[in-house]
Amino acid sequence: MADLHDPSSAHGHAGRDRAHACDHNHDHDHHGHHGHGHVHAPASFGAAFAWGIGLNLVYVMAEAAWGVTSHALALLADAGHNLSDVLALAAAWLAHILSQRAPSAAFTYGLRRSSILAALGNAVALLLVTGGIVWESILRLIEPTAVPGGTVMAVAAGGIVVNGATTLLFARSGGDLNIRGAFLHMLADTMMSAGVVVAGAIIFYTGWVRLDPIMGLLLSCAIVAGTWSLLRDSLDMALDRVPRTIDQAGVEAYLRALPGVQDLHDLHIWPISTTETALTVHLVCPIAADDTLLGDATEALRSRFGIGHPTFQVETPAYAGRCVLADANVP
Repeated sequence: MADLHDPSSAHGHAGRDRAHACDHNHDHDHHGHHGHGHVHAPASFGAAFAWGIGLNLVYVMAEAAWGVTSHALALLADAGHNLSDVLALAAAWLAHILSQRAPSAAFTYGLRRSSILAALGNAVALLLVTGGIVWESILRLIEPTAVPGGTVMAVAAGGIVVNGATTLLFARSGGDLNIRGAFLHMLADTMMSAGVVVAGAIIFYTGWVRLDPIMGLLLSCAIVAGTWSLLRDSLDMALDRVPRTIDQAGVEAYLRALPGVQDLHDLHIWPISTTETALTVHLVCPIAADDTLLGDATEALRSRFGIGHPTFQVETPAYAGRCVLADANVP
């Protein structure tokens, strides 16, 4: 919604009404084509989350049962790790549902930011679990533990199938960081299962039990390397950093070049979800902005820069000099 504010002119109030009407109609006319600046992700991952959680829950129960009957601590530990996958998928699914809720009087952007929090939580959880694996691997290098190679190999092979199938369900994230977090979490587990199969086979035929913790350390390094960008991007979004996909200098240059715009200040660009971006800016115009200017600016920001929620405050040069937000240091 574009907001026109001109405290020193009655024309500003009339222009404000036109701006509201123009941008309101514009949003509705283009909703189906541009999606309000959303990244073009599939409409719903509900079925993918349901299948992923169901498959992993069955596998966790089977792995825990095999671990108890074979007295394999490695399998019980991996069952606990896979249980964290179920919880991570459930959290991502909940955030995916909440992010689609309509705005309310209390939550004016809806609950879209929950997708950012879920992506950040997924990254932190994955790194914490990986840290636990590194610690256990170091302990087992110091004091090797007998591992039932055949049982571990067979159960881990089942893990490749379950985790691999779940990974494929989230392979097309459409740029949604929350879905990407679920994808990376399951991809990491698939890699771990593959490594465990290889290690189990070698241990079974050679009896070299130290290979188990060595493989754990190697896989942990690969997981950290793959998760780092997810942690960085989700933390950036949680702190309202300008999305890396948006050219902030290009946005400012475009706004300054708009017909009738003399200057601008208080430009802010931030993510309101893992797929949506908002913008606010004060435009300084010698005369009141017309409907065409605000409509064209809204469409250009949407189509060229992926910003679907712009808000404009248009001010006269006289008022701009008194605007407290003209100072870049004012929060």
